[in-house]
Amino acid sequence: MAEKIKVVLGMSGGVDSSVAAHLLQKQGYEVRGFFMNANVSGKSRLMMSISWSEEEKMVRKICEILGIQLHVVDCEKGYAEHVIGPMFEDYKKGLTPNPDTLCNKIGKFPKMWKYAQEIGAKYVATGHYTRVRKGRKGYELLMGKDKSKDQSYFLVDLQEKDLKHILFPIGEMTKTEVREIARKRGFPNWDKRGSRGICYLGKIDMKKFLRERIPEKVGKVVDSNGKVIGHHPGVMYFTIGEKVGDAKGAWIDRAREKWSGEKLYVAAKLKGNKLVVAPSGDKSLLTKRVLLKGFHWINEKDKETKGLKARIRHLGKLYAGKLQKKNGKWFFVFQRGVEGVAPGQMIALYKGEKMVCAGEIRAYN
Repeated sequence: MAEKIKVVLGMSGGVDSSVAAHLLQKQGYEVRGFFMNANVSGKSRLMMSISWSEEEKMVRKICEILGIQLHVVDCEKGYAEHVIGPMFEDYKKGLTPNPDTLCNKIGKFPKMWKYAQEIGAKYVATGHYTRVRKGRKGYELLMGKDKSKDQSYFLVDLQEKDLKHILFPIGEMTKTEVREIARKRGFPNWDKRGSRGICYLGKIDMKKFLRERIPEKVGKVVDSNGKVIGHHPGVMYFTIGEKVGDAKGAWIDRAREKWSGEKLYVAAKLKGNKLVVAPSGDKSLLTKRVLLKGFHWINEKDKETKGLKARIRHLGKLYAGKLQKKNGKWFFVFQRGVEGVAPGQMIALYKGEKMVCAGEIRAYN
């Protein structure tokens, strides 16, 4: 009997990776579970809503049901230093980083592939709702079949050399189909709520979290004409496009006589710790062009530049526009002005269902 091909599967306590493990087994692979615990000590000082001890217990239950060997990695220190640390530094600079993409780039996939090589595994796999396809020019990264769950945006840093040895078993399925398989298979997490919030932290009060590490620095709140209408605790606590107001503790010493009472949104962060806000529909909320830092092609042999659409956040709307290169720098020009474009976030460019290229949003106008 031929030896089975080994696959290292990134697992959590959720239903998606559990069903991915089951599907890989059905396809004839020898599956090795890989679980990264971000709070092994149980004493992490990071604000988090995830119970890592419970997540690990669930993973062990699934592996026991399926007869899978599990490899647990202590990533508590590395996560704090290499993901959360840089995240805070970016916020201090006024950026809005995406730690989920960084988790995948420097943590999950490199660590899984290293372990795969150590045990002679040919592939790594995850329970992401996305797909890999081998085309005429090599491997391509595609959106998941379930567009309401598509997670390709979080994988913007994967490239063709990575896609050659990555499997996404549930990419062709819907969440409903995944849950039904888990229910029939008797998985105890078949109806478990999906993860939300920041990778490895979960759903948390982000402003409170930032205040733990970044001290307040009071600055002026101005309207789109430069008129001072109040004060804020620091531009690092805000992101472009965010709705602001008293209920969220956005204001300090509000200038009531200059306050219109309208719902306002963050339009810009200016030098000198100034926060520009404007009512919905104001032109200052619109961004027409962005500079792409760290621009890269998913497949160097598949450099399409026409007919691309941009996504600036997970499951966000796809915006038409043009990819341009000027003086060695890459830009994306939106067909129409777009609201909520925040420097620090990733921008992924698609041709139909295929992600063609990506980069980090920096300067904009």
